[in-house]
Amino acid sequence: MIEKIINIFRIPDLRKKLIFTGLLLLVYRLGGKVPIPGIDKAALAAVMQGYANSLLGLYDMFAGGFFSQASIFALGIMPYISASIIIQLLGAAVPYFQRLQKEGEEGRKKIIQLTRYGTVLISMLQAVGVSVFLATTPVTNAGPIVPNPNAIFYFVTILTLVTGTIFVMWLGEQISDHGIGNGISLIIMVGILAQAPHVFNNQIVQMQNGLSNPFENLFLLVLMFAITFIVVAVSTGVRKIPVQYAKRVVGRKVYGGQATHIPLKILTAGVMPIIFAQALMFLPNTLANLFPEGNSFGSWLQIVFAPTHIVYSLFFAVLIIIFTYFYTAIAFNPVDVADNMKKQGGFIPGVRPGKSTSDYIDHILTRVTLPASIFLALIAIFPTFLSGAFDVDYALASFYGGTSLLIIVGVALDTLQQIESHLTMRHYDGFLKSGKIKGRNRR
Repeated sequence: MIEKIINIFRIPDLRKKLIFTGLLLLVYRLGGKVPIPGIDKAALAAVMQGYANSLLGLYDMFAGGFFSQASIFALGIMPYISASIIIQLLGAAVPYFQRLQKEGEEGRKKIIQLTRYGTVLISMLQAVGVSVFLATTPVTNAGPIVPNPNAIFYFVTILTLVTGTIFVMWLGEQISDHGIGNGISLIIMVGILAQAPHVFNNQIVQMQNGLSNPFENLFLLVLMFAITFIVVAVSTGVRKIPVQYAKRVVGRKVYGGQATHIPLKILTAGVMPIIFAQALMFLPNTLANLFPEGNSFGSWLQIVFAPTHIVYSLFFAVLIIIFTYFYTAIAFNPVDVADNMKKQGGFIPGVRPGKSTSDYIDHILTRVTLPASIFLALIAIFPTFLSGAFDVDYALASFYGGTSLLIIVGVALDTLQQIESHLTMRHYDGFLKSGKIKGRNRR
């Protein structure tokens, strides 16, 4: 293992990418310590303790804990993800966006630009909700969160939060373009991992004070490793479709004739359905914050869409299943695969080339995506069951099996596979060469 880590730093290009990624993630974490002006952090901390098991507490986890610290990065990267969802949904229904998707690099640049505009708009709406929440929250024992909730406070808060979100978006794009891994996913993963020490420290303190059962904690640890193992197995599992290439005679040489396969991933969408679905589940709570304190509709939204409520779990599960199919359709196009096979003289035994091949691949893809999407949905809502059945704190349960664990494992696997590809191209042994996870074929 040590030799493999050393191999990473022997490759100048990979070394630069890793250092660049690490430095930008460090900038994100350090920048998140800068507070919003005019906030009493002690009063905010007292209020946020009561929201630990609510959707607001979950949002704080996705924002890296910066919301509870009244940071300039309090909104995190979620407005960008919400804008990406809207743009991709429009791409499936609006002809203008469909044309942009087919225009290659120029169309991609236009879509990125529209996504940035959408991010600014959504972050402005969320910043208004956050500023209203901070200014109208009842006074605690530590005093009011905002000592002077005047017009200047609202303006500065909204401007600061929107600017912070734009900067985090820029960091994510720079990591994706010049670093290693998906920048947006890495920012979310680092934010979740940053909360882990606080959660586990609280658990240890409870054990020392006799408020927690050691056997229950041991059971949770075993459960976490079991879920991690299953997530890795599903994320790396493939359905092999056999492909045969016909022989071609070019001059005196014979090409083709070999048998191979299409490695169709069981979970083609990866971790993105979880992130997309979670971004939409934050919208009801954002809407509720726009209503004055004590409003019946706003209170109803906060109750029904709390993470421990059955309605929240049902909506969340359905959204994950929908987004798994939606993102799979974007990431893998059976028509393109069938056309490329036909041009290269390849065919699936017993299936006609062309449309029949694309229909056959699409049929298999649909069948393998269904159990994968249900699996994602069940793991994502598992903390609700765990907290209800075993009386475990929801914030703690979410680290032992749920959205946070899925994101950490999924993003880590994706990043490792990218590092593996760099090592393999330069004839180094990678991290994933043994077991079921193979970085390359061995001759």
